[in-house]
Amino acid sequence: MLDLFTIFTKGGIVLWCFRSTNQLFTPPVNALIKSVILQASGERSGVYDHDGLSLQYKLDNEFELVFVVAFQKILQLSYIDKFLSDVHLEFRDRYKNDLRVDNRNYGDFEFSADFRRILERAEKWGRQQATMPKQMRSYEDSAKSKKTVASMIERKGEEKPPAGGSKKSVKISEKKKVEMVDSEGVESSSPKSSSNGPEPGDDLIMESRKKFAEKMMGKGSKGSKVEKQKSPKSPSQQLKSGKQMRVWDLGGNTKDLPNLDRSKDRPEDVKSDFTPNDQIIGSMRGGIQDLDVESDSEDYSEEDDDDGDDDAYEEQRGKKQQSSRGGMFSMFKGLVGSKNLTLDDMQPALDKLRDHLIGKNVASDISQKLCDSVAGKLEGKVIGTFDTIAATVKNTLTEALVQILSPKRRVDILRDCLEAKRAGRPFVMSFCGVNGVGKSTNLAKICFWLIENNLSVLIAACDTFRAGAVEQLRTHMRHLNALHPPEKHSGRNMVQLYEKGYGKDAAGIAMEAIRYANDSKIDVVLIDTAGRMQDNEPLMRALAKLIKVNEPDLVLFVGEALVGNEAVDQLVKFNQALADYSSSDRPHIIDGIVLTKFDTIDDKVGAAISMTYITGQPIVFVGTGQTYTDLKALNAKAVVHALMK
Repeated sequence: MLDLFTIFTKGGIVLWCFRSTNQLFTPPVNALIKSVILQASGERSGVYDHDGLSLQYKLDNEFELVFVVAFQKILQLSYIDKFLSDVHLEFRDRYKNDLRVDNRNYGDFEFSADFRRILERAEKWGRQQATMPKQMRSYEDSAKSKKTVASMIERKGEEKPPAGGSKKSVKISEKKKVEMVDSEGVESSSPKSSSNGPEPGDDLIMESRKKFAEKMMGKGSKGSKVEKQKSPKSPSQQLKSGKQMRVWDLGGNTKDLPNLDRSKDRPEDVKSDFTPNDQIIGSMRGGIQDLDVESDSEDYSEEDDDDGDDDAYEEQRGKKQQSSRGGMFSMFKGLVGSKNLTLDDMQPALDKLRDHLIGKNVASDISQKLCDSVAGKLEGKVIGTFDTIAATVKNTLTEALVQILSPKRRVDILRDCLEAKRAGRPFVMSFCGVNGVGKSTNLAKICFWLIENNLSVLIAACDTFRAGAVEQLRTHMRHLNALHPPEKHSGRNMVQLYEKGYGKDAAGIAMEAIRYANDSKIDVVLIDTAGRMQDNEPLMRALAKLIKVNEPDLVLFVGEALVGNEAVDQLVKFNQALADYSSSDRPHIIDGIVLTKFDTIDDKVGAAISMTYITGQPIVFVGTGQTYTDLKALNAKAVVHALMK
C-alpha cells in the first residue's frame, strides 16, 4: 500500500528509508523539500501532491527531522495520519539520545521491525474504523452552531406582511370613495339608508362629502374655461412641443467632428512644444537602482515590542504575583530558560504581530498564514536562556518575510533582451491588470529604461476599448523620441507605436506587432492591454487568448501598492483565468509583478508581501512617481525593515 517512507534531517541526511517498489522517488521528495519545507508557507504537517503521488509529511522542530510517507494518490488510506504520528513518536523515543544537538551520532538505525509492527497495527485500526457505523455529527460540527447572533435578528425590511383584514378594509374604503361621486361629479346616494333617522356625526359626514363634490366639479369647470379661452395655435406653433434644448457656447456640432478627432497625427501635433529634460538622459543606464523605504512609525521599536509581548505573555499565563516579585526580579519576566516552546507561549506575540502586519496593509488571511508558519517552525524548539519569546518570534517572522520577497529565480530583463536579439527575434513583454493601476504609465517608464540601454522598442497599442488609450501611448512615444532622437542612434527611431485604432481584436494587433518587429529588427515589443476586472469572464477570456496566441516571453501583472485584501483576489483570479481559459496543457500564467504608486503609501508596504506570497513570483519593477526615472527595483530587506518597524 505504501510506496515510500523516509526519515531525514533538515540538513539533508537520510536516517532511515523504506521502499516497496523500484520507482525513483527523488524528484517528488525534492519537489516537496523545495516547494514546502524550505518555504515560509510550510506547515508543521500536511499533504503535497506530485505526479500522481501523495506525499504526507510531519516536521519535528526539536530534533530537526522530517518524516515523509508516499503512496498513490488514487488510494484512500484513512490510517495515514495515525500511522505517521505513531512512527514519529516511536522513532523519537527510541533514538532521542542519538538525535540531540550536542551529541549527534548518526549511525545505523535498525527501525525496520518497529516500522512493520506499527504499520500492521495502523492497518488493523483502519479496517476497524471502516466497519464501525458512522457517528452522528455533534452540535459544534453542524452549520447551525456557526450561525451568528446577527443572522437571527429580524431586520426592519423583513417584517411579516399585514393580515388580510387590513387589505380588505382598504379595498372597501376605496370602493366607497368611488361611489361618492358619479361620472359627472354629482353626489350619489349612500349605499345604505338609515331608517331610524340621522345618527350622531352624519351631518359632518354629509358636509364633507358635499365639499369634496364641489371641489371636483370646480376643477372640471376650470379646465373647460381655460380651454375655451385659449386661442387656436398656428401650424408652426403646434409642431413645437416640450422644453427647448439649450444652446451652449462652444458646444460644437457635427461640423466640428473632424477638428476634434485626435486619433491621427497632424503636422501641428508632430511639432509639439515639448522640451526634453536633458538631466534625465543617461540616468537609467545599466541596472535599475534599489528601492529605499523610510518608515515613519518610529514609536514601534524592538524594545517596546518585546516588553509589550512579554507583558501579554505574563497576563495570559495567569501569573499574578505582583508584590512578592517586585524589584530586580521583574527584569527576568520574559526570559525562558532552555525549555521547549509551545503554542500557548507564542500566542500573545503572534497575535500582536498579526495585527501589526494587517495594519501595514498585508492581507488578513496572509497574515494569519505567516503567523501559523512561524508557530509551526518554532513549536518544540529550545531557545536560549536570555532570549525572549517575542524577540525569537519576531526574528523568525523577519527571516520568513525576507525569504518570501527574495526572488526564487533570477530575473534579468536586459540579459534576456540581448539573448533574444542575438537569436534574431524580439523580446516580448505583456502587461495586464485591473483598471486604473498605471499600466500605460509604467510601460512608458520601462520603455525609457530600455532605450537608455540602447534597445529599440515597439509599443503595441492593444487597449482598443478605453477612450484616449492610443493617444496616450502616442504622446509617450513622441516624448521618448524627443529625449532620444534618431540623430543620436544612427538615424534609428528608438520608440515606435503599432496601432490599429479602436474596437479591433487585441490578440490580432499583438500578433501583427510582433511580426512587424521581427521584420524591422526591433529589439523589444511591449504589449499594452486594456484594464479589466478579475470577475469579468469575457475580458479574461480575451486576455488568455492574447497570451496563448502570441506567447510572450514575460507576462507582468501591474498592481497598486494601495490595496490590501483586494490584491489577493486579483492575483488569484487572474492566474486562475489564464490557466482555465487557455487550451494549452502548460498555460502561461503571471511571471512577475509591477508594483505601482509606491510613493503614496509611506511604510504600509504589505501589498508587496501579499502579492509575492500568493503567486510566488518576484516583484520586477516598483513605480515611485510620475516621471520616466521613477522606476526602482525591490529591495527585500528595506521593505521588510519598513514592514516590521
